[in-house]
Amino acid sequence: MEISNTTSMHNFTLLGLSNFIHLKFFYFAIILLIYQVALLGNTLLFTVVMVTPRLHSPMYFFLIQLSFVDMGLSSSVVPKILTNTLSKEKSISFLGCAAQLYFSSVFGETEALLLSIMSYDRYAAICHPLHYTTIMNRKLCIYLVVGSWVSCLSLLIVHTFLTFQLPFCKSHHVNHYFCEMPALLRLSCKDTWMNEMLMYISAGILALAAFLLILISYIRILLEILKIKSSMGRRNTFSTCLSDITVLTLFYGNISLNYMCPNSSYSPDRQKVLSLLYMAVTPMLNPIVYSLKNREYLDSLRGWVARFKLSQEHF
Repeated sequence: MEISNTTSMHNFTLLGLSNFIHLKFFYFAIILLIYQVALLGNTLLFTVVMVTPRLHSPMYFFLIQLSFVDMGLSSSVVPKILTNTLSKEKSISFLGCAAQLYFSSVFGETEALLLSIMSYDRYAAICHPLHYTTIMNRKLCIYLVVGSWVSCLSLLIVHTFLTFQLPFCKSHHVNHYFCEMPALLRLSCKDTWMNEMLMYISAGILALAAFLLILISYIRILLEILKIKSSMGRRNTFSTCLSDITVLTLFYGNISLNYMCPNSSYSPDRQKVLSLLYMAVTPMLNPIVYSLKNREYLDSLRGWVARFKLSQEHF
């Protein structure tokens, strides 16, 4: 990548919680706890599904993809947030900033697509149970996942490249926890209209397509739920879908407010809160919502815990 003189000879400084320095230990403890819970939940989900043959179905295939993405999403930014919270030196190198922007964006966009695919999978399972294995066949599942990764990896390399071609001559202080595109664009002394338009169009197309698929899928699911004669069956199915919709609303709502709002309404404090929600809180909630209410997964988890305890006793 060709780097202009204006940007190649300095590091960026991540301001993060500079306005709340007196609360840094409190924020550090909270963010560390959220990060550890997210890693534990997603690692457990990934491991249990991988080593349990009876869980090798389309739904769990997408769940382990989501777990991997969640671990990548939080790990791409949270360790740096934790380091900077307690450190006096809050700098990040130019290439480090570019890498952080790229990988956090890739994981975030891929998660958006995976969540929409999972909503379609749930629609197929609830609305077409007899044809589910035909609809969600192995080849289609692989194509959907690979297509999500390839589209995000290729699209965001372009975004990252164009962002770091800008001359950052206004300031080197990024008013954020990490290198995020809206915060970086505000540091450029060059017109960023083209970069903003590309960001809005790409994020808009991906988010809108994913949101429409989710919306249509859950409308069909809710209509199908109303046909269930058993009140208990309706309540259980609706409870599961309501949990899914809550997480989806949190994730897509944050992305929309973060990337689709015009630059004139940019608020650094709001941006920090929203980013932390979808970078750290959502990866923590996903394994709880999508797996810990799942009887098959819980039975497999209990089985592995019991075998582990038994092996410890024999040891």
